[in-house]
Amino acid sequence: MMKSFKAIFVILMLMASTPVLAENFTVKGDMASTIHYELRHQITAGDSMRKLTLSFVVPESFDSPTYKQQITNFKITFSPQAQESTTTTDARGNKTIQATWMDVPPIIDAVVSFDARTNTGLKSIQSSAPFPTASTPKHLTVYLQTSEQVQTNDPAIRELSFKLTHGVKTQFDAVQRVVSWIVDHVRYVNPPQQYDALYSLQSGKGNCQNYSHLTAALLRSVGVPVRIVNGVTMNQPFNVVWEKGTLTFKMGQGRHSWVEVWYPDLGWVPYDPQNMQFFISNRFVRIEVGVDNNETKNDGLVRWAQSSGARTKPTLQETIGGNFLSDSIKVTAQRQNYGPKNLLLGPDILAQLDVQPPALPPPPKPAPPAPAPPVPAPPKPVPPIILPAPPAPAPPAPAPPAPAPPKPVPPIILPAPPAPAPPVPVPPKPVPTPKELRYDVPFVFGNLEFPENVDFAFPRVTKAKGNNSFEMSRNFLVETAEFVTHSVTQYAQVVELPKPVTLHKIALALHNFGGDGHLWVDVFQDKEGEPGELLCTTQMIALEEISSKPGYRWVTFNFRDKERPVMKSGAYWIALGFSGRPVVNWFYTYGKPVGPVYGTRYKSIFVKEWSGALNYEFNYKVEGMTVK
Repeated sequence: MMKSFKAIFVILMLMASTPVLAENFTVKGDMASTIHYELRHQITAGDSMRKLTLSFVVPESFDSPTYKQQITNFKITFSPQAQESTTTTDARGNKTIQATWMDVPPIIDAVVSFDARTNTGLKSIQSSAPFPTASTPKHLTVYLQTSEQVQTNDPAIRELSFKLTHGVKTQFDAVQRVVSWIVDHVRYVNPPQQYDALYSLQSGKGNCQNYSHLTAALLRSVGVPVRIVNGVTMNQPFNVVWEKGTLTFKMGQGRHSWVEVWYPDLGWVPYDPQNMQFFISNRFVRIEVGVDNNETKNDGLVRWAQSSGARTKPTLQETIGGNFLSDSIKVTAQRQNYGPKNLLLGPDILAQLDVQPPALPPPPKPAPPAPAPPVPAPPKPVPPIILPAPPAPAPPAPAPPAPAPPKPVPPIILPAPPAPAPPVPVPPKPVPTPKELRYDVPFVFGNLEFPENVDFAFPRVTKAKGNNSFEMSRNFLVETAEFVTHSVTQYAQVVELPKPVTLHKIALALHNFGGDGHLWVDVFQDKEGEPGELLCTTQMIALEEISSKPGYRWVTFNFRDKERPVMKSGAYWIALGFSGRPVVNWFYTYGKPVGPVYGTRYKSIFVKEWSGALNYEFNYKVEGMTVK
């Protein structure tokens, strides 16, 4: 007999205290693409270089219950040709090509290209994996171990993991509890100070590496094998339709880290613990796997040796391109009344246990009936009692004589009462004069953390790896930004003021790519979770006054001194206004570090409704004065 548990009911019990805040979506449908991928490296050599080696990982085809990728037409070229080339396969199954130059040329160009057919199928899936796991195959035990970035045995990690999974019977339920906790308790920032799991737990923030390492640490500590995956994401957005409109998902074009969880009955299953469980979208391309991101560093790795007197080190320019040869997205979502407070998508999972329920004990035998009581003997007849006859009634008494009629009494005429005195008026109570608010406390609020002034074409940091030996490995600094001076699409970001504020200025994280015109910021009233009436506008800035050097930085828009708006606490919306033909990007952060799930909106200029919601939050800063 099969005992079946619908996993959603388990989570419902876990999260029942806040059902109205849940942002858990069950998704159904298919996503299929063919992507032509191209990675370009240009290395400019430093002086006195004795040796330089480039490494690239050959991506493999992959199959899971929800995500599949098929790699074809892989090609790698070097100009000039390498003097030595080797291909190796490591213990995790990664195939790596290493190209070495002993006589290092001034400039080296490397190009890696392939076609990736990616397919994500979102349908109901069954899993019979129990929790705790009965046993783990020997070749997978490495994915249960602790590492420098995945501190599986740390007491704080173990305490939280056991707390989250206590009483759980299925592996899917255990994994979902961990991922739901991470979605609600880790905030995306890039770059963080550290990338390991313990830092992520203690600080509550990090980038994709932190999400992956913390997920792996929590699950490994309770016996669930997890491996780290490195790959790339494409910046092509995709839409998910639900009953209240459209959810639009977009990622930066660049390197990304996620995890794969091993199920005894299903194999490796992908999770992106930022917002996807049991699947990843077809915008992901999988390249390398390992125990942590210190190990999965070979794709794009640059190593070299220099003489001790070298004055300059090499520089690397990396460009990641993706051309969609075909693309089909048909996905719908249904919002559930259980789950995390932040956005989490996943297919419908039916978690089942192949366990025979204990047999019920046989019903107790009925007790023998009690003997019937003896039948009493019939009573003896009792002779009747004869009562004496009642006495005869007494004769009636004679009627009393009628009384004489009363004599008339003359009326008594009283004098008229005196007129009442008029009431004395009571003076009204004085109404207290409301205390005037004093806006004398500096106020700064917003989504403030982003990689300021970073040139994303040259993001790498050099590390020493021995005497006069160095390396540059891939990092995860990705340009996440939206082109917001579009002629047909408008974007708006919610700002939830915790206090009344006199606004002095609003700053946006922008990059000026060129063009002409002016920019300003509009502030709108909130109308049922969407931008409503226009309230005020900042002063304009000419586009030529904004720097166009690489990177994103704060561009500050001021209010005139005599027109500084006084805003009550509550929700408002800001949007970048423009004239002319500016080409400007607004930087955003994955997830919602500050605002609500639906707090970033967009719409066509031809419609009134802001029915589109984005999965990220623009970086903004509001400044002014508030009350104590």
